[in-house]
Amino acid sequence: MNRLMPSLDAAGAILLAVIWISPLLFAFWAAFHSTSDAVNFNIAAPWTLDNFRTAWDGAPWMRYFLNTFLLVTVVLIGQFILTTLAGFAFAQVQFPGKDFVFILVLLQLFILPEVLIVENYAMVSRLGLFDTILGIGMPYMASAFGIFLMRQAFKSVPIELHEAARIEGCSWFGILIRVYVPLAKPTYLAYALVSVSTHWNNFLWPLIVTNSPDTRPLTVGLSIFGAPENGVDISVISAATLMSIAPLLIAFLVFQRQFVQAFLRAGIK
Repeated sequence: MNRLMPSLDAAGAILLAVIWISPLLFAFWAAFHSTSDAVNFNIAAPWTLDNFRTAWDGAPWMRYFLNTFLLVTVVLIGQFILTTLAGFAFAQVQFPGKDFVFILVLLQLFILPEVLIVENYAMVSRLGLFDTILGIGMPYMASAFGIFLMRQAFKSVPIELHEAARIEGCSWFGILIRVYVPLAKPTYLAYALVSVSTHWNNFLWPLIVTNSPDTRPLTVGLSIFGAPENGVDISVISAATLMSIAPLLIAFLVFQRQFVQAFLRAGIK
């Protein structure tokens, strides 16, 4: 029985992997075939790029890609700034009630983003940021997960480096930029992967606060493009889906080794 356990574990892992990736495999198959050939799994059917041409001509995808790139960039920059400052404060700065405040920050991890939609919507409206890239990204810039990661990374920095920088006359900000940030690069890379993939695929909040193609990200554009009332067939929708996920997929395949190493070093594998 003990000899069979590794084989059963491997078989179970392979089965779960096949189940997980099967929708993507079907989307890939359907994107390069006509609808009838795709649903009938006609192996001898010719491959075609017509679905991609139809999908590309059916919506302003270039605008959607640009909006999504701007969104994830704005959110990531804001998160890096806020999480770096907050993480350094919780790791190295002594102030009354620090542990209590940190617990309050961590409580954000237990609150679903959907619970805050009404309050976030009211805040964005009061600030006049409705239907803007900044309005989409602002509620996500203060990340409890990012603050926790940065705090843990900064706490692992040897105190000798901190003291040496102080002796050299560095200010608190100088110590942060010259000592702590360079040593936390693996953590930044790991967090960037999580942040970009999350906000690239975010759907509900952008759907609520956007109403024009000028600010609409890929996820919202894809949902509108594939709406039943538009009469788009499954092969064209599959082609549009592949176009939407292609940048993330290519980035992961290219930087796979760096991503895995970053997660290992950050201690969040």
